[in-house]
Amino acid sequence: MQYQSSFAGDHDRAHVESATLQPFIIHNLPRGWYLRSTGTWTFDLKNNTHYIPIGLGVGKAWKAGDNILNAFVEPQWTVERKGDGLPQFTLFAGINVTFGK
Repeated sequence: MQYQSSFAGDHDRAHVESATLQPFIIHNLPRGWYLRSTGTWTFDLKNNTHYIPIGLGVGKAWKAGDNILNAFVEPQWTVERKGDGLPQFTLFAGINVTFGK
């Protein structure tokens, strides 16, 4: 969970107040595969808007020499939203490298 609120800076800038929550579920499968759900719920407390995505993705971790690689793709559908211009669908994907030695 993360909370942000503006407290200093230019007086002509709009006040910001937001919160995010990222519940996550990861289920390990054989041979380095895993299922994941990691959608970040976003709340704009100042403007009373929000969106809540639910994801279902897959990933794989493997060793390459001394390094560990992890690649994933997770489609996320917004199941609850309030406000204009908020996403209905996002595709979250990434590659992580953990360098050995």
